Amino acid sequence: MSSPKRAAKGAAKAATKRATKPRAASDASAEAKRLASSLERALADGRLDLLSAEALQKLLAAACRLYTARREAGEDFTPAKRNAISATDAMVTASGLLRAADLSTFELGMWQSFTGR
Repeated sequence: MSSPKRAAKGAAKAATKRATKPRAASDASAEAKRLASSLERALADGRLDLLSAEALQKLLAAACRLYTARREAGEDFTPAKRNAISATDAMVTASGLLRAADLSTFELGMWQSFTGR
């Protein structure tokens, strides 16, 4: 049988764990927003080399995996807000992603017709 003191310690520890999770997500979101702002400023200033190609690839790949996981978990939102990117931005990025996964637009069309996404 555990003492009241030990039980209180255990409850405090559990509360700390619960409180840490949302803060970590909040910190990551704030960090992502800061990075996005830095990238937008660099782009506006013509500094296209703010991120190395490798860093950009890792960032985009991680964002793709996270977006997919959240969609498969039932969340329903687009990867960018409406009008946040141009049609050219969307097409160039989508084409590059398809190439990176060794897929063609035909396969994308087939997948969309099968899944309704």
